[in-house]
Amino acid sequence: MRFPLSTSSVQILTATLALTASTALVAQEAAPLRADVANEVEALPDPATMTEGPEIKGVLTARQDDRIQVQTADGARTVLYVNDQTRVRATGGLFGGSRTTLDTGALLNGLPLTIKTLQSGNTLLANQITFKNTDFKTASMIRTGTAQQFAEQSAATEALRGRMGDIDQYNVKATTNVYFDTNMAKLTDEAKAQLCAAAGSAEQTDNALMLVVGYTDADGDQDYNQQLSEKRAASVINYLQQACKWKPYRMLTPAGMAEADPVADNTTEEGKAQNRRVAVNVLVSKAVDGLYADNSAR
Repeated sequence: MRFPLSTSSVQILTATLALTASTALVAQEAAPLRADVANEVEALPDPATMTEGPEIKGVLTARQDDRIQVQTADGARTVLYVNDQTRVRATGGLFGGSRTTLDTGALLNGLPLTIKTLQSGNTLLANQITFKNTDFKTASMIRTGTAQQFAEQSAATEALRGRMGDIDQYNVKATTNVYFDTNMAKLTDEAKAQLCAAAGSAEQTDNALMLVVGYTDADGDQDYNQQLSEKRAASVINYLQQACKWKPYRMLTPAGMAEADPVADNTTEEGKAQNRRVAVNVLVSKAVDGLYADNSAR
């Protein structure tokens, strides 16, 4: 059964993609701390005298001694101190689950970070830094990448960069929905077969990307349904990549949408069963798709 992806969902999800896809670019082009930025930072005071500061989300673009530079989505650059008390954690799994405690040596250029800070005047100290294991693997590949490790990933990154100008405009070439039992995120044998069939079909489409979106029915509270929809999307992502061999760089940023965008009536059992789903959408940039259409017509 196929259901079209709503325009609002594409707009929300592709806005997130823009920052994610640019991570590799930042990682490869990162430079040392700019002197004009570094000089603005005062000496680090006693952390015991500092108060809770703002939470900062951005990409690590440079590091020098006990300072790091983070660039946020709006292009602003912030320099922060790190020290022995800075807690560094990597979250396991697609949407975060198990956590691994690391030291600051794990902070690589290109890592998207979430940072809790302590503040004194204009001086910030990173109190806790978290990032995803999957992002760390990518940043590590960029840093140490050999031709064998990274040639294919680099080519894909270049192709993605070329499409960033119109990243919010896609043609939906196909949609496959897989369904789940109540309160469950485990894939059925039927769902597994459908996913590999969808991946095999998408391989025949030039420049195809996948967008995976998880949903629930309307039972339960919003927070629970949000987590459940993310778990369902994670199950699908993992199976597509591990069993169906779909390349990670051809996967757009996944999302859980809880009970948003129902495709059936949530007041009936039949309708709820249709809403407990993950939609796997095969997308092609309209610009790229149009280019191929023009060439075919000649």
